[in-house]
Order: sequence, then structure tokens, then C-alpha cells
Amino acid sequence: MTDFDPASFSNVGPKEFAQLVKSTPDDKIAQVMAGDLRGKILGEVFGRMPSLFRADRAGSTNAVIHWVITGRQDGGSDTYEVVIADGKCDVNETPQHDPKLSLTMGPVEFLKIVSGGANPVMMFMTGKLKAKGDLGLAANIANLFDIPKA
Repeated sequence: MTDFDPASFSNVGPKEFAQLVKSTPDDKIAQVMAGDLRGKILGEVFGRMPSLFRADRAGSTNAVIHWVITGRQDGGSDTYEVVIADGKCDVNETPQHDPKLSLTMGPVEFLKIVSGGANPVMMFMTGKLKAKGDLGLAANIANLFDIPKA
């Protein structure tokens, strides 16, 4: 994952990003996500969610989802809030609402899920992904976004 320049990271398309995650060893992803690029990478991923949101599949879904990504250098985690309401998706870098669903995972697992390189149900069953709240919503999240495949 060090093959891209953070200054031009915003120019990497979803399919390229998925391929980059797929072709990078887990330990290298973990190393990058524990460093200075973490905030930029998370910002780019969450910043793209509204444009990848599939309103046509959301129906009447109204939900607040907290994504908790562990493994920060200081031992903490980053929490992003995704609000799905009225056929649109908004993202907040700082949670502002009580979640209907809270998902907690490490940075490697997060990048694999959002790039289509991992099965979230299997990650949940093996304990790599923790879900608290509406598990039906958790099972349907992938359907609400146009997730690239590497």
C-alpha cells in the first residue's frame, strides 16, 4: 500500500483502490494504517460513501451506523458516522447521533470489507468484525453501496 502517493490518493478510483488492497499483504496494510496516512485513507474511503450509495436499493431505510476502526497508533480508534435517511447517505467524522448499528473492526478488516475483498458475515462469525444493534441492517449494508470488486 505504499505504492501510491498520499498527495494523489484522491485520484485513485474505487476499482484501483480495491485492487491495491487485494494485492497488498495484510501486515503492510496494518503498517500503513498505523501511520500518518491512516487519517487520509479513512477520510477518502468515508468521503466516497455518499457517491457509492445506492438509493434505489435503500428503499425506506433510515439508519445511523457507527464504524469504529481500531488500531490507531495511540491505541485508540476512529469512529465515523454514516447516516442513511430519505434516500441519501451522509458521513460525519464525529458521531452526532445514537447508532442503530455499531460496527467495530481493525483497519485491515475495514479496508478489505469496503473494497469488496472480504465477506463481512464470515468476519462477524470469526470475531474479526463486531456488530452491536440491528443485525438485519448489518447483513444488508453491502447491498446499499456500489462496492468495487478487485
